[in-house]
Amino acid sequence: MANTIEITLPDIGDFKDVEVIEVLVSAGDNIGVDDSLITLESDKASMEIPSPSAGVVKEVEVRVGDVINEGDLLVILEEDAIPAETAPVAPPKPVETHPTPPPPAPGEKKAKPLPIAPTRADMPGRKAHASPAVRRFARELGVDLSRVTGSGPKGRITKEDVQSFVKGALSGGGVSAASGGSLALPSMPAVDFSKFGETEEIELNRIKKISGAHLHRSWITVPHVTQFDEADITELEGFRKSLKDEAMKQDVRLTFMPFLMKACEAALREFPNVNASLAADGEKLILKKYINIGVAVDTPNGLVVPVIHDVDQKGVYDLARELMEISTKAREGKLGPADMQGGCFTISSLGGIGGTQFTPIVNAPEVAILGVSRASMKPVWNGNKFRPRLVMPYSLSYDHRVIDGAEGVRFTTWLGALLADIRRLVL
Repeated sequence: MANTIEITLPDIGDFKDVEVIEVLVSAGDNIGVDDSLITLESDKASMEIPSPSAGVVKEVEVRVGDVINEGDLLVILEEDAIPAETAPVAPPKPVETHPTPPPPAPGEKKAKPLPIAPTRADMPGRKAHASPAVRRFARELGVDLSRVTGSGPKGRITKEDVQSFVKGALSGGGVSAASGGSLALPSMPAVDFSKFGETEEIELNRIKKISGAHLHRSWITVPHVTQFDEADITELEGFRKSLKDEAMKQDVRLTFMPFLMKACEAALREFPNVNASLAADGEKLILKKYINIGVAVDTPNGLVVPVIHDVDQKGVYDLARELMEISTKAREGKLGPADMQGGCFTISSLGGIGGTQFTPIVNAPEVAILGVSRASMKPVWNGNKFRPRLVMPYSLSYDHRVIDGAEGVRFTTWLGALLADIRRLVL
C-alpha cells in the first residue's frame, strides 16, 4: 500500500532565503531515490535538491521564483511503505561555486530556450540529468536540456553535449540525430495594421530582400560583441588636406576612407584572427593570407558592400581611385557578383551622415566589421591643458567564437593609435 509523504527542504548549510530557479518534476512523475526535485540558486552557488525516496509525485508545492528555507514543503510523494529508519534524508548534492550571471539590464528579457523540436510534450516525464554547472551553462545559452541527449554516465548531460547541441542547431542542420530535432525559429505574427488607420503596402526592392536575409542569418548565427572607442585624427586629417591639391592633379578625390583602409590593413596583419573565417564545421579557423576590404556604399536602392581587393598592395591614391569607380558602379546598379565577393573585413562609415556610435552587424563569413561615425572637435587634456582635437568615434563588432574581448579591444586600441599617428604605417 502506498504511503503519502511530504518532502521538505533539508539543511543546506549557511544559506537563507534561497531562490528556486528550476522545478525538475511535475505531478504524475515517477522518480527514484536521489533524483533531483528542484534547483536552488543563491548569490554564491547553485545546487540541486535530491529526493530521499522513490515514488510518484502527487503535488509540487514550489514554483520557479519562490524563496524558500530549511523545512519548507517541496513536494508530496506517494511511495511504497518503508520503515522510516530505512529511508534517511539524503543530503543535497555538493554545492558548485560558480559566478552567478548578472541580472538582465533594464528592459532586457531573460534568454528563452531555443524553440527546437521536438517539444517537451513529445517526451512526457523526461527530466534532464545534468549538474548545476551544466544547467547554468544551458540557461545562459537559452537551451532546453530536455532536448539534449547526454553522453555521460547514465545519460548525464555534459557541457560538451550542450555545445554540440547548439552547434548543430545553428549550423542549419538542426540538432544531432540523437535528439532528432531541427531549428525552428518563430515567425512574427501577421497583423492587420489597416484597422488602426490608413496604410500602403509596397514591395521591398531586390537589394533589401537579399541583404535582409543575409543580415538576419548573420545576426542569429553569429554571437556578436561590439567594442567602442575613439581616435584622435587631428594630424591625419591635416595630412589629408595637405595632399588635396596633389590628389586633384591626379584626378583623385582623396577622402578619409583610403587612409582608414590602409590603417585597417595594417591592423589585420597585426591581428590575423580578425582576417579569418570559421570553417563550415565550426571546428577550424581559416586564416587568409590576402587582405580584401569591403566598403559599405549607400545607394538609392539600399546598402551594398563592394570589395576592394589586395588593399595591402595599393597606395592611398590607388585606393581612392578604385573607391570612386566602384562607388559609381554601385549607385548606378552595375555591380557584378565578382565586385562583391572575397571580402575579409568590412568598413561601414556613417561619418558623412551623422551619429555618434552604432553597432554594425558582422558580414558573415567574415568575423569582424568596423563602424565609423562622424568626427567632431573635442577638448582633450594633454597633461597640462585642454586642446581642441578632432576625435572620431568608431566601433568594432566581432564574432565572439573567434575573437574574445581582450583581442577585440587590443585591435581597436592598436587601430586608434595608428590613426592618431599615421607615420606608424612605415614602421
